[in-house]
Amino acid sequence: MNDYGVAPKVSIIICTYNRSDLLIKTLQSLLALDDLEQAEIIVVDNCSKDDTAACVKKFIAAHGSVLHIRYMMEPVQGLSAARNTGILASKTQLIAFLDDDAIPCQTWITTIVSTFESKPEVMAMGGKIAPIFESKRPDWLIKPFELPYTIVDLGSRIKEYPAHLHPCGANMAMRKLVFDISLFPLDLGRKGDSLLSGEESWLFGQIQKEGHSILYHPQMAVDHFVPTNRLTEDWIMKRYYSQGISNAVKSEGMKGKLLLLGKTAAKLVYILAGMVLSRSKGRKLLNKCRLESIRGTLHMILDRERHSAAG
Repeated sequence: MNDYGVAPKVSIIICTYNRSDLLIKTLQSLLALDDLEQAEIIVVDNCSKDDTAACVKKFIAAHGSVLHIRYMMEPVQGLSAARNTGILASKTQLIAFLDDDAIPCQTWITTIVSTFESKPEVMAMGGKIAPIFESKRPDWLIKPFELPYTIVDLGSRIKEYPAHLHPCGANMAMRKLVFDISLFPLDLGRKGDSLLSGEESWLFGQIQKEGHSILYHPQMAVDHFVPTNRLTEDWIMKRYYSQGISNAVKSEGMKGKLLLLGKTAAKLVYILAGMVLSRSKGRKLLNKCRLESIRGTLHMILDRERHSAAG
């Protein structure tokens, strides 16, 4: 229990790597949240090389009397490993994830707790994510690029996520029993400075296979920092290439590989047809990025085949 004598209802897990300045801003933003006494905060340091440890310990010394907060070190590199450490350390039945560069709205905790308590059929939820651009938004950053930049706005109505979408890691919550199915897969997700992903899609896919409800709630909102070094054409092309690799990693067995190859071929035809009609800078870049995604997928499949033949 915390100083209020109230047992926390939700564990807020913040994984971090070499971003102490942004992390402290996120931690400070928690102080303004409603129902703060209902949360425990677990900061998982994924073996940062900067002053993260010292900054977090200083923050805990200053605010530990009003925050139920713990600091942990996870030496195995990778976001999935760090998240799993936080999950296993949590003491509540609700798990919420917040990026180390995200600022939640004042009612963030209240919305999460009240929604899960009032809707027992809901197994996971997410909400709006608005960008905080460090510099001017590029003119090529058109609507299809928003999701790769973790910009999410599905409207002002509470509803189920569409079949092709799910909550993003910067702002997502679920019941802890979700992880009775599985923790996050260690072969997917960011590791150090890599842009691999797919661990969230995999997890939410498992939840959907079990027939559970995943809810979008507009009042579960955060602002999310987008640094200047990501607002480049080179970065977004690398992001798509890495997504292609992640897609290949998620395919399992011969059936999964054949299905992925079929989808990739169909995607290629669609892209080539679209290139004829593309006129704007954003659309032209989108086609290039989609081709990079295909290149990443094929690269990973061929690499697997080479390793299989050699082994």
